[in-house]
Amino acid sequence: MALICVSGLFIWPLVLMLLASIKPAEQLTSDPFSLVPQSVELDNYQQALQAIPYMKYLANSIVLCVGSVIGTVVSCSLVAYGFARLKWRGRNLMFAILMGTMLLPWHVTMIPRFVLFSELGLYNHLAAIILPTFLGDAFYIFLLRQFFLAIPEEISEAARLDGLSEFGIYWRIVLPLSKPALITVAMFQLVASWNDFSSPLLYLSDHEKFPLAYGLEQFVSSYADQTHLLMAASVMFTIPMVLLFFVAQKSFTRGITMTGSK
Repeated sequence: MALICVSGLFIWPLVLMLLASIKPAEQLTSDPFSLVPQSVELDNYQQALQAIPYMKYLANSIVLCVGSVIGTVVSCSLVAYGFARLKWRGRNLMFAILMGTMLLPWHVTMIPRFVLFSELGLYNHLAAIILPTFLGDAFYIFLLRQFFLAIPEEISEAARLDGLSEFGIYWRIVLPLSKPALITVAMFQLVASWNDFSSPLLYLSDHEKFPLAYGLEQFVSSYADQTHLLMAASVMFTIPMVLLFFVAQKSFTRGITMTGSK
């Protein structure tokens, strides 16, 4: 019962946003606290779609999310495998240094990264946001390393005796056994890329390349007095992530609970 009540606290704002998105503009002005819409105005969504290039922003967000997820999963899983399954001098020290980088705020590396990508000619390109994900992330590396440690070492030893290379063990044995953890990392990165506002603000100047997160902020600035359109745009921004969680929640929960079980 307590969990249901707590869940309701998180779901209630989404319900209010959904109801507000189908209310007439006059009702939101005269009686903003009423729950039942006087009439269902699906035209709010059409007006919101016409107010901003939603489909263009959506396509940019999809490109960013897909590229970032691929880069994160590939790079972090490789590094995590090296820390978890390979024995080499200085491994623990390097892992401690890696964990220490989590203490650095994003603002510390913001200017050097901006200068670097500008010199590489990547300013105002989506690649400036996607490429850093191919260099790994300390938190995701830690998450995958803990999961890899829970896989019995005997499986890898048997594969080595059969002549399988380390990359073959990583690709054909460890990754298939780590699908819950990989899905968890992918979902974390997907949500982070979907909601990312700072990186597009820093690296992009062309409105045609803006993702939904930045496009929604521009929408808020332009239509601050039209609450019905703001709610409709917010629903269209939120619904994809909500649906994704419901689809992948079983693997996501399993990946979280099994990480660090060793």
